[in-house]
Amino acid sequence: MGIGFVLLLWAAVGMVVAGIGAGVLVALAVYFTRNVGKDCRKVVIAAAFFPFACLGWAGAVFVFQALVNEEVLHRDPGLGDAARCPLPNGYALLLIDVEDQGWIYNPKSQVDGVVGEQEDAVGGVRVVQVAGRYILGGRDSRSFERSVNEDGKVDSYFLLDTSTGKRETFLTYDAFRTAAGQRGVQLTLRPIGDVYSRTGLRISTCLSAFCCACPLS
Repeated sequence: MGIGFVLLLWAAVGMVVAGIGAGVLVALAVYFTRNVGKDCRKVVIAAAFFPFACLGWAGAVFVFQALVNEEVLHRDPGLGDAARCPLPNGYALLLIDVEDQGWIYNPKSQVDGVVGEQEDAVGGVRVVQVAGRYILGGRDSRSFERSVNEDGKVDSYFLLDTSTGKRETFLTYDAFRTAAGQRGVQLTLRPIGDVYSRTGLRISTCLSAFCCACPLS
């Protein structure tokens, strides 16, 4: 689903939760002020608006972290179908809908922001490793055709030199390991989803802490 639909869905859920919270807080405010000998309407009104103020703050924090991630860090904002993050030497990692296979590519060589297969862009990547100027990995050329029981299958390996944009392909792991060793690289391949989780740690974590520190929280 698109990010617009996701935002609308979360906004609707937030309004429902805020409405329930407002009802609970109003009931509590009325209960605890029942014996107060003066007009407490301001307290009740404040209790009713408090959850919606928190919802607005959360929305503002999300928009802020999304702008920072998109425009400054070149990462995804945390919602939608695509998850992406930068890799060393200007390369990037992209996951679409799933976390067990994706793309390794050079954003500068892609046209109109659409990622396509070429020498410096590899699709169907299952496992990957970044080692200095090299990006190494294993790919499944038929990843979108396979059944669930075949998830994780790798039918070839690649070694991408990010300084030249040249890619070597290997049909066997032994040949791949030999080529990596010749370049002084010891293979420690990891699932692409794990690499994204480690490399693509978004600034939203820090902003969440900032949100919790807000007087409205």
